[in-house]
Amino acid sequence: MTPSLFDVLAERGLVQDATPAASDRLARGPVTAYVGFDPTADSLHVGSLVPVMGLAWVQRSGGRPIALLGGGTGMVGDPSGKRAERPVLSVEEIDSNARALREQLSRFLNFDGPAAARLIDNAAWLRDLGLMEFLRDTGKHFTVNYMLQKESVKSRMETGISYTEFSYMLIQAYDFWHLFRTENCELQMGGSDQWGNITAGTELIARREQRQAHGLVFPLLTTTSGGKFGKTEEGNVWLDPARTSPYRFYQFWLNTDDRDAERLLRLFTFLPLDEIARCMAQHSADPAGRAAQRLLAREVTALVHGEAAVDRAVAASAAVFGAHAEDADYAALAETMPNVTATLAELEGGLPLADVLVRAGLASSKGEARRGIEGKGFSVNDIAETDVQRKLTRADLRQERFVMLRKGKKNHAMLVVER
Repeated sequence: MTPSLFDVLAERGLVQDATPAASDRLARGPVTAYVGFDPTADSLHVGSLVPVMGLAWVQRSGGRPIALLGGGTGMVGDPSGKRAERPVLSVEEIDSNARALREQLSRFLNFDGPAAARLIDNAAWLRDLGLMEFLRDTGKHFTVNYMLQKESVKSRMETGISYTEFSYMLIQAYDFWHLFRTENCELQMGGSDQWGNITAGTELIARREQRQAHGLVFPLLTTTSGGKFGKTEEGNVWLDPARTSPYRFYQFWLNTDDRDAERLLRLFTFLPLDEIARCMAQHSADPAGRAAQRLLAREVTALVHGEAAVDRAVAASAAVFGAHAEDADYAALAETMPNVTATLAELEGGLPLADVLVRAGLASSKGEARRGIEGKGFSVNDIAETDVQRKLTRADLRQERFVMLRKGKKNHAMLVVER
């Protein structure tokens, strides 16, 4: 018997909670489901992959996924999980971010065929929605007491919440109702911090349509060590290769804690569970081989950036962390890690290493760079440097254009001479 969508999501660790009848509805066959993505930045990050994978499983089960871009809701700001009011973005910024997210989401979902995914922007109906119409048709169905019980509001009562953000759950509920009416969308999914907003939508549909809709939320991920998933010392791990290079993206997954590896393989790959189990058995027999992390890094990087990017990242990792960096193709390595540029004229005069480390993002200040150099925390072309007065010159170039810089064991950058 083929498992239902609910069973698939549950066994892969993608279900935190669901409305009472959701599992029964998903057992009856394919469903149209949506997830909202507010365009507060011009790229998704790895935490966004949880709902993206949820939509992908909807499509694989024969259902129709809808990725809803928040060109309208982005003008208001979701208070869920936030301690303070979000900054208000201009309409131009929101539209620019929405276009960038539209391009990224198209990598994960199939927009052709009978279960073709949809990309829809709620600006289409929210920006022209009249206030009086909204209050009459939506606001009247909710009491203030009902809204005050939602965690997104309760958590902000002490610090304060504006009327704008207080009303956000009703606007998201309106989205669900609109998609229910126009797209026959019966299921909304999202992070567990969206539970209040999602159930407000099911309530609005029940009151306005006298029909049942469903909600399902994914877990908010943390690492076994207690850290926030998707965060590094440098900040978010982004899906945009211009913000997080494919090399660093690959390294992020390769550095997964052993205790998190199986869970992340279930969450972020489409590998059959028996294949994951075999990999974990291999990993347990030889933890130093890091079979689970290598499989995870390869699968997720291929999903986000393509197989060619994986091959370049693997080759770069072998060169950077192996014994043959001198023989590596430095031009290929430069594509996989952050770059800082210089001219031959600058190198002729000598570039202070501390300045270059700051420009490359490997140190936050010249003082930090000097302290790191003194502590043997930085290397140039795989040779540890201890001279705080060190200057990079033409003699440091490899293959006539490149200088590899390293901070510790995991962070790298490439100085590239402009042609």
